[in-house]
Amino acid sequence: MKKNAVSKNKLYTLAALLVIIVLLAFLQANSAQYSYQISILERSAIYAVVAVSMNLLTGFTGLFSLGQAGFMAIGAYTVAILTIPVESRASVYYVSGISPAIANLHCPYWLALIIAGLLAAAMAALIGIPVLRLKSDYLAIATLGFSEIIRAVIAAPQLDKITNGSYGLKSIPGFPNLFTAFGLPALCILLMLLLINSSYGRAFKALREDEVAAQAMGLNLFRYKELAFVISSFFTGVGGGLLAIFMRSIDSKTFSINLTYDILLIVVLGGIGSITGSVIGAFLVTAGREWLRFFDNPLVIGGFEVPLFRSGFRMVIFSILLMMVVLFYRRGIMGSNEFSWEGLGRLIRSIPSRLKRKSKAQKGDNA
Repeated sequence: MKKNAVSKNKLYTLAALLVIIVLLAFLQANSAQYSYQISILERSAIYAVVAVSMNLLTGFTGLFSLGQAGFMAIGAYTVAILTIPVESRASVYYVSGISPAIANLHCPYWLALIIAGLLAAAMAALIGIPVLRLKSDYLAIATLGFSEIIRAVIAAPQLDKITNGSYGLKSIPGFPNLFTAFGLPALCILLMLLLINSSYGRAFKALREDEVAAQAMGLNLFRYKELAFVISSFFTGVGGGLLAIFMRSIDSKTFSINLTYDILLIVVLGGIGSITGSVIGAFLVTAGREWLRFFDNPLVIGGFEVPLFRSGFRMVIFSILLMMVVLFYRRGIMGSNEFSWEGLGRLIRSIPSRLKRKSKAQKGDNA
């Protein structure tokens, strides 16, 4: 029975991958027609990487950090500086010029993403020494402050020749194709999934459950906290680099506190401690905001203009929907569970019985 279940799971997974590949091929062939939908999906995939990296730290290790925007900024600016074509840099650094140290630096996007992750990880290792001795809200406030410091440093006029200050960076090469745009986030998420299921992942979970018991078992608390913080920051930096490639132009305002809050919203909505929950949450939140845009446009019915339909009303509806989801799913959509074909099958099979119970309950109330 178990062998049959495993073979069925593999078959379903292969079929799902085939469907995704066919869909990507279709979108690639019709990219001009579906450019808006493609942009939503690409942004969702990038946010999924950052959300999973945040969940690695918050959901699986129990460390509450709010420095994601800062590490994304480090990754984004690193990728931008290393990938902007040399011949285009004069038009980018047109105010104060470009520093000779980076004037001729150039590398492919995949190497730039690795360097971006390493720089973000190195910065995390440095600030992790003092801040990881803090706990709970104090750690969140310290990392949030670090994020704002990074953003202020990037926009500082003293670094105009490197970061271009408040003018930002443009002419960043985009993804060569959709398979790269979705393959790189998928690879990052797969690597984090493998890490969580390894012995290091079990050590992270032990820290989350009970630090005293973990220390009694011989775990070095600071070492594993630092390791989790560095790994999470590495993938957050890579996510920032992917965002720079997606947007093709960035500035310091892109990485405000609101970006961190958006990632935290995705993690909480999907389920703290669930990788698939973070992925689902990223697509739901990103797509939901875009698909509700018609609420921002005036609506006229029979010559009467509905007063609520105006700019900003979209976010009101979006917030109400989020509140409803949180009320019905207090631990998020997935909770701490992961997606499985068996679970999906049980959910589908339980729908008729649930409907019957509801109909019986309604009949009883009417009687």
